[in-house]
Amino acid sequence: MRSLHSRTTDTTHSTDSTHSTDSTGVDQSPGTDRHPGARPRTRRAVLGGSLAVAAGGLLAACSDAGSGGMAGMDHGAMDHDTTGHGTGTGAPAAPAGYVRPDGPEVAAAEAARPGGGRVREVRLTATPTPLDLGAGTTVRSWAYGDRLPGREVRVTAGDTLALTLANHLTQPTSLHWHGLALRNDMDGVPGLTQADVRPGAEFTYRFKVPHPGTYWFHPHSGVQQDRGLYAPLVVEDPKEPLRYDGEWVVVLDDWLDGVAGSTPDAVLAELRKGMSGAAHSGHSGHDMSGMGDTGATNGTTAPSRVLMGARSDALGGDAGDVAYPHYLVNGRVPADPETFRARPGDRIRLRIVNAGGDTAFRLALGGHELTVTHTDGFPVQPATTDSLLVGMGERYDVLVTARAGVFPLTAVAEGKGGAALAVLRTGAGATPPAAVRPAELGRRLLTAGALRAAPSAALPDPGRAPDRTVRIRLTGGMARYDWAFDGAPYRTDQRRPVRAGERVRLVLTNGTAMWHPLHLHGHTFALGGTTGGAPGPRKDTAVVLPGRTLTVDFDADNPGLWMLHCHNVYHSEAGMMTVLGYRK
Repeated sequence: MRSLHSRTTDTTHSTDSTHSTDSTGVDQSPGTDRHPGARPRTRRAVLGGSLAVAAGGLLAACSDAGSGGMAGMDHGAMDHDTTGHGTGTGAPAAPAGYVRPDGPEVAAAEAARPGGGRVREVRLTATPTPLDLGAGTTVRSWAYGDRLPGREVRVTAGDTLALTLANHLTQPTSLHWHGLALRNDMDGVPGLTQADVRPGAEFTYRFKVPHPGTYWFHPHSGVQQDRGLYAPLVVEDPKEPLRYDGEWVVVLDDWLDGVAGSTPDAVLAELRKGMSGAAHSGHSGHDMSGMGDTGATNGTTAPSRVLMGARSDALGGDAGDVAYPHYLVNGRVPADPETFRARPGDRIRLRIVNAGGDTAFRLALGGHELTVTHTDGFPVQPATTDSLLVGMGERYDVLVTARAGVFPLTAVAEGKGGAALAVLRTGAGATPPAAVRPAELGRRLLTAGALRAAPSAALPDPGRAPDRTVRIRLTGGMARYDWAFDGAPYRTDQRRPVRAGERVRLVLTNGTAMWHPLHLHGHTFALGGTTGGAPGPRKDTAVVLPGRTLTVDFDADNPGLWMLHCHNVYHSEAGMMTVLGYRK
């Protein structure tokens, strides 16, 4: 592969292996070339790197009669744990009358997906490992191989991905393919679509990859995502309409694992204790002094990570629950940032992924305007902006025309005060300091609601009325840390029924004092619904602000058991998840 991308840090060594085969089994392993003088390409210059992938998924909807709340939700007997994601050792059993993840309906849907591409075979190892975050910061964490993020997986729409996950961790794990419309039994949700991948075991995820776009993968097991277990997945378009000279995959993250004894599991345990003396939902007005490595202890040697007083008007008030000591771009702290090298005048495609656990990022490139071309993998009518707000799980593709010089790509932790940093370099000059804040951060801010779907991304028959309306109320707060849908924490036997062929409308009302990025597994929806006005963008993850209602439409065209959940990993583990189940 050829690229204009050059990094200041070497992360080319990994225990993972990647290769691809065509139908005859011939090795198609890509080479790498990262030097800044690589020949420009009229379509794209692709980041070198091996493939590595993961899956897992959750999804929710409401009553079979089209009503809201808990009245229409089915609960069936299950053979496995129902207190969390599930730890059963056998295949999950669905309540009667619903499509099973490995049922014939799922197999038929997979057979009908466009294919004909190569089979891309990948081996991925989840393992404990030290991670160098730069500037002398090394942490002990869990990762795919020995790098952060894990090695990028790059395939072409129509390929079949066959990834074998080897679990070298001390806990069960899984892989979720965030944003992909894939077969249900490969979605990676333990206790729902598969059994756990136990320590020392392996599991092969094999499925067709139907849609081009920017995606990523991570576990759907507890709070493992808030360690180092994530990596980008890029699905190339064989008929790519965009023209650009270079491509930069930008993965944003908030980091605490291994810092001063902190772990995501300990943070969740602390949050579940609730806010002492709180008599209200939400925690506006809390003291920001809990940030960083100072603050009250939580009964261990680690500092408290409960965040107090983080505020953002763009997020409707309360910005987050967790105080992170570091914010990263592609695994690097701001004091030792990654550098992307290009030439003045190059047109660069940025593929931006927010892999954070509890942080929205406000992103800007100093001295440049951003042209948004895609969100969550699907094209939009191009929109220009100075800065972009990216919630957890969201992805945006943007184009920039590089100016001459050295420029900061800054991602501020919205409402929290810290920031992540990377550098675009097209010439001589000093590297921007870690504390740099480009003026663009305070100018035009774009959120998903301002975008419109490109004609190719609109749902078919955009004026079609919904066949079913599912109403869900987001509930809970910091006082008891009881985040949920309709007041009921997640159980693996929940079913909010839908039927294949329906257009389903989700009406999501946020009755809490916090914002929530909601993610639907196995489908994409039209933001704002499909009736009345220009169609909103196609997305799989969307922010619902406090006190607001978000309406989205999707076509029920991928049978199985799917999850809808908050992509704040601590909110989802507290119970803000539910299951949409296809009736037979």
